[in-house]
Parts: sequence; structure tokens; C-alpha cells
Amino acid sequence: MDCIKAGKLILSLRKEKNMTQKEIAEALNISDKTISKWERGLGCPDISLINELSNILGVNVEKLLIGDLSPNSKDTGNLKHIKFYVCSNCGDIIYSTGRPDISCCGRKLVPLAYKEHDKEHKITIDEIENDYYITIDHEMTKNHYISFVAYVSFDQVLLVKLYPEQNAEVRIPKQKKGKIYVYCSKHGLWRKENK
Repeated sequence: MDCIKAGKLILSLRKEKNMTQKEIAEALNISDKTISKWERGLGCPDISLINELSNILGVNVEKLLIGDLSPNSKDTGNLKHIKFYVCSNCGDIIYSTGRPDISCCGRKLVPLAYKEHDKEHKITIDEIENDYYITIDHEMTKNHYISFVAYVSFDQVLLVKLYPEQNAEVRIPKQKKGKIYVYCSKHGLWRKENK
């Protein structure tokens, strides 16, 4: 931990939150002189305080430790670079068009790499009235199932969560051309283009 960089970041975030050194010190049950030392780079926060300090300042623990909040590059809003993340512990689904640092259940998540649909994960799209009826020829058991189906056009994402007791099928309103992503609990992310 670079105490000077961490101290500058603590100072910057404290001012951003319009908090005094005393307010942070009281929240952490320490003296305001300790906060002053940190901000001047004359010492670093004790590891037992890092979690609570990160919550108070609204910053990721990792960023606090390295003392850097470099922003990601600006997102242009184009969904063609969408990335999906799934927590292996709790199953949470997250998607992003940028390059965020995402973690869940204490673990850093990496974006899923997709494969084009195949015989085992065949995605079929039928048009019924004003909807797309999307089916996946796939078992839906507690240990092996389709967790979600997402339809991504250039400006919209429609994500439907599925559960083992359901069929692997969804019906969504017709959209502009786009891509369908399907997540299998065992084999990962699959994609099919809808032209």
C-alpha cells in the first residue's frame, strides 16, 4: 500500500463527500489526528479499518489500497460490446458495455466469453404475432439449466431470467435485428444472431 497515494485519495474522497476529518474519525472510532496523518501520507489505515473506511468513502477496497480511481474510458452507449457476468456463488447476473471492475460475493467477476449456438444449445426463433418465440432445446434440471435469455439490439437489452422448473423458452416483443444470448449453468454463454 502506497501511503502517499492512498492518503491523497482519502483526502479527495472525503472532500467529495463534504465530510470533515472529525466526522470520518468518529465513524471509525479513532482520532481526527489519525485521519490527518493518513491524508498527508505519514501513515496508512490499519487493515481492520479498511472495509469500514471504504464504505464511508463509497469506494472499492482494492482502489483504496492502491490509491487510484482512474476512470474507465467513456462508454458510447453502443451495446455491440456488451459483456455478461454471472456470479458462480449466488447466480447474480450483471451486464455492462464498458470495462467495470465487478465483484460479487467477495469474488472478482470476469466477463463471459460466448460461443455460437450448436446442436447441444440450439436456439430457435419463431415469429408469433408481434413477438419472437425463442426456444432452446435444453434440459431444465436443478444441476443443468438455462439461467437467462437476453435479446440485445443496438440500443436495448431485454433479459429474461429462467429457473429449472420452467421450460427453456421465452416470448418477447419483436425488436430490431439483434443478438440472442443464452446462459447454460454448465456450459456458459451461447449466442445467435437474429437478422
